[in-house]
Amino acid sequence: MNKRAIIQKITAQLTAELEIYFRAAQFSRAEATHESNKAENKYDTRGLEASYLARGQSKQAAELEAAIAEYQKLGVRKFAVGDGIAVGALVELEMSGENNFYFLGPRAGGTEVLHDRKEIMVITPQSPLGEQLMGRSAGDAWPLKLGKEARPAKILTVE
Repeated sequence: MNKRAIIQKITAQLTAELEIYFRAAQFSRAEATHESNKAENKYDTRGLEASYLARGQSKQAAELEAAIAEYQKLGVRKFAVGDGIAVGALVELEMSGENNFYFLGPRAGGTEVLHDRKEIMVITPQSPLGEQLMGRSAGDAWPLKLGKEARPAKILTVE
């Protein structure tokens, strides 16, 4: 698979999310400072709640900007047979009779992109799955622990 195209799709997805958060933060900021949201008494917290919402959305937007910057700097690493999984790896994992594709990224775990009609989920080294994949290589099989459950898993490919 073309990892450069996958990274571009991840970046495009994060950029689209950033635009949404940016607009939402602007709207919440305007709402927090609008005349109609001035406190009428000490129990009226509409303006305060809107400002908390704006701050949370701004923090999420900053996190997305940082993730986009990291993906733009991320080089395309070619993994040779036997190389351990690290950031930048595209992993095909067989688990419970299903084959799934994961891209080990520096941030933005949970982001999903579609490439060559295959769904690819971004995971990070800090995630439970990412933690268990780090350092393993194609052909490795082990009981993958997800929560309290362990399922047989096998790494089919690492690109």
